[in-house]
Amino acid sequence: MSENWRQRIVIDPAIHHGEPCIKGTRVPVSVIVGSIADGDTSEQILEAWPQLTSEDVKAALKFAAEAVNNTDFIPLYVDGSR
Repeated sequence: MSENWRQRIVIDPAIHHGEPCIKGTRVPVSVIVGSIADGDTSEQILEAWPQLTSEDVKAALKFAAEAVNNTDFIPLYVDGSR
């Protein structure tokens, strides 16, 4: 998929207040990633949102991976120092 996810994800202030969504569906990337995190399979996601394709699900995961990879996180605490 490499950079193909960029053709599937849209960030538009008029859609979900600018939250990243799958182009043409209004389905937020966070919903897809959250569903995977909750244990849903790609097939279950596609059943719940029939307007999505398996490539859309992959694009959402790739987008999330790149977002995390390109973000500096400030820890709320360091292990052992709570």
